[in-house]
Amino acid sequence: MLERAPLFLVPKRNWWRTMGWPSRFDMDDFAHLLAPGPARPLLSIIQPVVEDAGFHLVRIRMTGEGTTMIMQVMADNEEGELRIEDCETISRSLSAVLDVENPITAAYSLEVSSPGAGRPLTRPIDFERWAGQEAKIELLHVIEGQRRFRGVIEGFEDGEARLEVTLKGFETPQILGFQLTDVADARLVPDDAAFEASLKASKGKKPTKSPTKSE
Repeated sequence: MLERAPLFLVPKRNWWRTMGWPSRFDMDDFAHLLAPGPARPLLSIIQPVVEDAGFHLVRIRMTGEGTTMIMQVMADNEEGELRIEDCETISRSLSAVLDVENPITAAYSLEVSSPGAGRPLTRPIDFERWAGQEAKIELLHVIEGQRRFRGVIEGFEDGEARLEVTLKGFETPQILGFQLTDVADARLVPDDAAFEASLKASKGKKPTKSPTKSE
């Protein structure tokens, strides 16, 4: 066993991958990553629509204020990708439901896109699917004097996202385990090839505006 210097240090082991969800997980543990801040009330509306269309929700984000509000919906398929026609399918499905539910009374634009090269890691499966890739994790609170970590993803196990990082005081990289409830933001660090491919790929944005609330 390794010496447990940080509270979240875990024994180093061979990482493993499964392409399905862990057998036990609680959506509340990572809902704040799927729909941060003002987007949180939209999760229960948008996620079922995306899944019914045959895709997986990666993140919802609301940006801007007043007449410049933008609802950004990021999704992927089983391979972690999304084509332009997929974005169009999701956009049509969401627009039909949002017109009825009307969760946002102000005017806004809907943008549907693939995650891209520096994709956010918002679900347990993301840490399995992208094991072996470099990532950055930012915590909600400082632990052992540190809040930001960068290293190689080692999977998701025992309810924790695992990251191999270099720590001061240790001669070799160590595996850290992070509860998703403690994570403020996590994303891949794209290499040059992935970044170039992302720039060439269209995000397939499909803008639409909601009705303006009547006075």
